[in-house]
Amino acid sequence: MTARIVDELDPPHQVSEPAALSGPVVCNSPHSGRSYLSRFIAQSRLDLATLRRSEDTFVDELFADAVKFGVPVMRANFPRAFLDVNREPYELDPRMFEGRLPAFANTRSLRVAGGLGTIARVVGDAREIYDRRIPVDEALARIELYYKPYHRALRRMIVNAQRAYGAAVLVDCHSMPSNANGREERPRADIVLGDRYGTSCAAAVTDTIEESLRAAGYSVLRNKPYAGGFITEHYGDPAAGLHAVQIEVNRALYMDEREYRKSPRFETVKTDLGRMIAKLAQATAHGIEPLRDAAE
Repeated sequence: MTARIVDELDPPHQVSEPAALSGPVVCNSPHSGRSYLSRFIAQSRLDLATLRRSEDTFVDELFADAVKFGVPVMRANFPRAFLDVNREPYELDPRMFEGRLPAFANTRSLRVAGGLGTIARVVGDAREIYDRRIPVDEALARIELYYKPYHRALRRMIVNAQRAYGAAVLVDCHSMPSNANGREERPRADIVLGDRYGTSCAAAVTDTIEESLRAAGYSVLRNKPYAGGFITEHYGDPAAGLHAVQIEVNRALYMDEREYRKSPRFETVKTDLGRMIAKLAQATAHGIEPLRDAAE
């Protein structure tokens, strides 16, 4: 699926449900949306290709095989440049808006300072999205119409898994740019797992994912440079039986980053990720070991 310009987001997000659950695992792709509202395009000073630089392009498709292994998959249809559900609901930069933000808005986070709040100010290498301020009412409407329904649906999926298995495992699915156009001297790992340094899920969850991926030939790092975002932190509560881990897949593995096209390896990577999710569901279906003591 290529990016498209639409007049309405119908639906704003989608959930693909299996015929039956095979375990407590839920997959979520919050940044793979490729449906751009025409009114958003009209507001932007950037062209579509530049706006797409913040997409996790094709990540929803990479993890689509999870459904046939008994794991539900949720994805956003709206793009991250329009609204980022991997942020607090009101992580907003007051300099972006015409009018006064609610007093409870978080205007001082590091993500806001970097231009990457709930409604982003920049994409890519700090390219400004807008050439004028957005009305506050429009910003709040995006949160009411798209952000809150998204998280209600995600919460329902997690609750359903926990009711069925006594625990839930959220795999938050993302992609990361290779260093092809970046400043890093060394290539990034193939995959980075983020578990908030062991606090958002039991070690058994991250271990199972890493072992499966390494067995398939991928290089894997943990928590550097990505330890997990708002979703991982917000939904990960191991003491309550809620486990969350973020997975970042290097885009060079499966796509042409300049042309937004799948590479010949796409299907192989998709198959390997599907098998990893199947193994995780099987490994966690009969219980998850408690979070290891921090002293270990």
